[in-house]
Amino acid sequence: MDLFARHKELLNLIGQKKRITVTELSEALAVSEVTIRKDLNRLAHQGYLRREHGYAVLLESADVANHLSFNHEHKAAIARLAAASVCDGETVMIESGGCCSLLAEELVKTHRHITIITNSAFIAAYIRRQNNAHIILLGGEYQHDSQVVVGPMLRRCVEGLKVDKIFIGTDGRDDTGFMTNDAARAEATQAMAAHARNIIILTEAAKFHQTGRIPLVSYTDIAMVYTDDGLSSGEQEEMRERNVPLTLAHCR
Repeated sequence: MDLFARHKELLNLIGQKKRITVTELSEALAVSEVTIRKDLNRLAHQGYLRREHGYAVLLESADVANHLSFNHEHKAAIARLAAASVCDGETVMIESGGCCSLLAEELVKTHRHITIITNSAFIAAYIRRQNNAHIILLGGEYQHDSQVVVGPMLRRCVEGLKVDKIFIGTDGRDDTGFMTNDAARAEATQAMAAHARNIIILTEAAKFHQTGRIPLVSYTDIAMVYTDDGLSSGEQEEMRERNVPLTLAHCR
């Protein structure tokens, strides 16, 4: 396993466990603990994680670039699947998050005359070198960590807009629907979603095991959930019972 691949796998393992020992990482990747410590020191210096004595700890950051490092292959597969639901020439809204950023990238690479409306400055910058798409960046109060805009100005910006689809990321879910950890972002997303005919969730299967602090979208309002095939049969059955359409990206 080369250095880059090992770092990606390290980040995936830490992302799954949140806090994991050097010994566990060494055994999982079949390299020495000395090598693991060097890798972790490098990744900590780059801001991907925090070192504790004998442990690596996931940084709970809203930074999208950080999120993109975890389960990248799953996020990319979900993005490709969701992109297939968009037609050339269509206008869509895309909220923030790792899957959403990769969706925007996929759309501008594979579609023609796409218009993307977003409140994510990260997404606008992420796809800025692609010239075959029209990007509309909504205005509002800027959140530095998540690189999104929120607040009353955003709500005024979306007045009069109408699109067929909005793609939304999530931090987790509960018995009523999908959730986020930021109240201002929840309000902004809901304001955008009010101007879309179809609300579409993009999330890795791992998020089905997490929750959040703020309700984002109820199950009854969701047109489709794109996730990966790590979703258990029980979770798939739960979505069917809730009448939530589900499409799985094959990652295994």
